[in-house]
Amino acid sequence: MRVLVTGVGGELGTRVAMLLDADRRVDVLAGIDLVPPRRSIASLHFTEVDPRDRRRLLAPVREIEPTAIVHLGVYEPDARSSPRVARERTSANTRTVLGAAADLGSLDRIVVRSGIEVYGRARGSATVPDESVPPDPTTPFARSLLEVERLAAEAGAAADVPVCTLRMAPYIGARVPSPLARYLRLPVVPVSALADPTFSVLHVEDAAKAVVAALLAGPDDTVNVVAPGAVSVWQAARLGGRVPVPLLGPEWRLVRYLADLAGAPVPDHLLELIHRGRTADGGRAREILGVEPRRTTRASVEAAQRSDTVPLRVVERSAA
Repeated sequence: MRVLVTGVGGELGTRVAMLLDADRRVDVLAGIDLVPPRRSIASLHFTEVDPRDRRRLLAPVREIEPTAIVHLGVYEPDARSSPRVARERTSANTRTVLGAAADLGSLDRIVVRSGIEVYGRARGSATVPDESVPPDPTTPFARSLLEVERLAAEAGAAADVPVCTLRMAPYIGARVPSPLARYLRLPVVPVSALADPTFSVLHVEDAAKAVVAALLAGPDDTVNVVAPGAVSVWQAARLGGRVPVPLLGPEWRLVRYLADLAGAPVPDHLLELIHRGRTADGGRAREILGVEPRRTTRASVEAAQRSDTVPLRVVERSAA
């Protein structure tokens, strides 16, 4: 198995690469991203590249001729990139890598990271959607994720290979530059005064194990991966010893401005989570992947809240 991992420099990509590095079924392990992995990985062939640089991005794909693609190069707005740049990098990465790999003839499987954001939170939508619920994205990030799913399906059809799409809950951890985790680590956490909806998350270690399980099993399916349980933003703030402050509609403009100054931007999909909640039914994960999250949403939030890791600032790099 020759595996190419996109987005390998993020915490999820690094953990996935570490698991694959220890698996004897993997003969060649390569990775591409804006930044190097966060730990040393002995067998990894790493290429540092901005996904918008198509020429440089094509080179490692053609050199490795991967039999499997683990596509984690999906950039969340205000995690490591601004919303506009995140959208550009996600689209370019998906089109270039999956398109090139499908043309090589060596590919036999694709695993792609998506998110439960694709179900949307429109009025009247399912509050706990399962995989049978049609996607109805209501934020720019959700639409970007759905485009990733579409492009992956097209690449899979072109190469006649299975595509496993993992719709993950927002994943968090001590070193994950997550807008949600940054927000919950603010000393004072604004919450909605009109509602206290719940949300679910996924610990990054459980997310990594699900990705590797999907790669090795190779199902042609879409699977929600969600930690058991849910918490509200108010409850999450209290778990970390923060002070929740209820606010009404007009005040949220000021909140977003001040949070951005504090290094904790509030992109549209996070604002939607705060006001409308976000969870999904992850019951099929064990059946399809053979694994299930070990940590509950509450335990995952508590772990992220205990972290004293300084949130990473937005990374902006121009294509070479």
